[in-house]
Amino acid sequence: MSKFKILAMFVLATLMLTSCGKTNNYDKKSYFTIDESGALIRPTDYRSWVYVGTPLTPNDMNNGKAAFPEFHNVYIDPVSYEHYKKTGTWKEGTILVKELVSVGSKAAVSGNGYFMGEFIGLEATIKSSKHFSDEPGNWAYFSFTNPKGGTLAATGKAFKTNQCNACHNASAADDFVFTQHYPVLRAAKGVGEGVVPENTAKR
Repeated sequence: MSKFKILAMFVLATLMLTSCGKTNNYDKKSYFTIDESGALIRPTDYRSWVYVGTPLTPNDMNNGKAAFPEFHNVYIDPVSYEHYKKTGTWKEGTILVKELVSVGSKAAVSGNGYFMGEFIGLEATIKSSKHFSDEPGNWAYFSFTNPKGGTLAATGKAFKTNQCNACHNASAADDFVFTQHYPVLRAAKGVGEGVVPENTAKR
C-alpha cells in the first residue's frame, strides 16, 4: 500500500473519530445540576437557549384573580430542542425555563395592550427518570422566586405532584408540555434532523 493511501486512511479515520466525539459530547451535555439534597441549582445562561414563547393570562381577563397573571418567557435548552425536531419526543434531561415578568404599562404608541414590566421570578421544569422516577412522566417543577421579592434563590426544591405535575398531566398536549400554546414547538415537532422550521415559507 502506498504512503499516500496510508496517509489518506489515517486522515479519514481521524476525522470520523473527531466528528463522533463532538456529536456524543453534544448529545450528552446537561443544562442542569441537581445537588446532593435533591434541589435544582438555578440554571444560568438560559436567555441564550431557544426561545419558545410568552403566554399571558392577565387579571383583567380572569375576574382579577388569574392564577398566573404575569408574562412567562419560556426557553428550552438547545440539545433538547434539536432532539425534539429530530424525533418529535422530549428527551431524558430536557429542561425548560420560565422567566416571570410583571404586566407593566397597558398603553403604548402602538395602542392599548399588555406590555412587559419588571422581572419578578424564575421557574423551571425537568424531565429526568434518574432524579424523578416517581413523578408522572418523570417531570419535576421548580421555583427560584423569592415570595418576598428581591434576589432569586440559588436552589429550588421540586414541587409536590399535585401542585404542578397533575395539571400538566391532565391538560398538556405533548408529554406534560403545553405545546398547544407554543407554535414554535408545534412547528418543530419531528421535522427531522437539520431542518430549520422558521426558514420555510409555510405558516
